[in-house]
Amino acid sequence: MPPKPHLLRTRKIWVDADACPTVIKDILYRAAQRTQTPVILVANQPIKIPPSPFIRTIRVSQGYDMADQEIVRQAQAGDLVVTADIPLAAEVMDNGVHVLNPRGERYTLDTIRERLQMRDFMETLRASGIDTGGPDALHQRHRQTFANQLDRWLNGR
Repeated sequence: MPPKPHLLRTRKIWVDADACPTVIKDILYRAAQRTQTPVILVANQPIKIPPSPFIRTIRVSQGYDMADQEIVRQAQAGDLVVTADIPLAAEVMDNGVHVLNPRGERYTLDTIRERLQMRDFMETLRASGIDTGGPDALHQRHRQTFANQLDRWLNGR
């Protein structure tokens, strides 16, 4: 049986970099060097990155969801997208892209539907004036979970 087309090319990691925590970017930088996996950070502002042939940035113009649109345009089946943006995650997953959020949650088609519904519900609450708060702080356990899930993806599991 011939290899799947997405396995013939180098898989890439796409990062929704404007909101990605620095500690998560640092984990990605180390993984890029260790595994020689391309990491592309997409943002609408300059991002400082370490010198590496495996790490680069794409700067998009200012505007609503410009970075998201670039990631959707370029990410291919088998790639990984790192984002906390639920609609972006859902859109790229439709194209066979894997998604991992900065807290280490690896989305599936089932969990992304649940997340979209919860996001819409919370948005409705906020629109009616209810303070829903924000996410908890990023803890060491989130960093460890992220690193573990990233390693699983890098190792093809």
